[in-house]
Amino acid sequence: MQTLLPLAAGIALLLKQRKQTIVVAESSTGGLISAALLTVPGASAYFLGGATVYTRLARKLLLDIPDASVKAVRASTEAFALIAARTMRERFAADWAIAETGAAEPTGNRYGDSAGHSCIAVVGGGGVEQAITLETGSADRLANMRAFALAALELLHRPLST
Repeated sequence: MQTLLPLAAGIALLLKQRKQTIVVAESSTGGLISAALLTVPGASAYFLGGATVYTRLARKLLLDIPDASVKAVRASTEAFALIAARTMRERFAADWAIAETGAAEPTGNRYGDSAGHSCIAVVGGGGVEQAITLETGSADRLANMRAFALAALELLHRPLST
């Protein structure tokens, strides 16, 4: 968390200054993105909520993304991360949303992605829609979770700081 906290604090300051809000949908980070953003005092001024969307059932119950919307798009892709971020932003009427989906564990995921694979999307004000794919090449679950969370916060920080 020590590498995440300074970045999260900077993001929190920018969100507070702008009087903007954020929501998070994450999978293989297991809540680390939300946890980092929530360590900052006064987080309720900018953090509206988050969901750890780890299974298809969680996607249905927490995001309510219809199967038809993701019929041609599988999880652990930039396209899916963008759909999740757009959905969260819309459902919460937030200014910003981050979504992360991937494979942190040593065996990869059921879609054939290797461990260390993550797709991250940020959707926000001014028409910002960015998505990246991160490949750590590592089978270290905890290191992957940290790397994915850091990449997500960095992706958010770029448009916020311009």
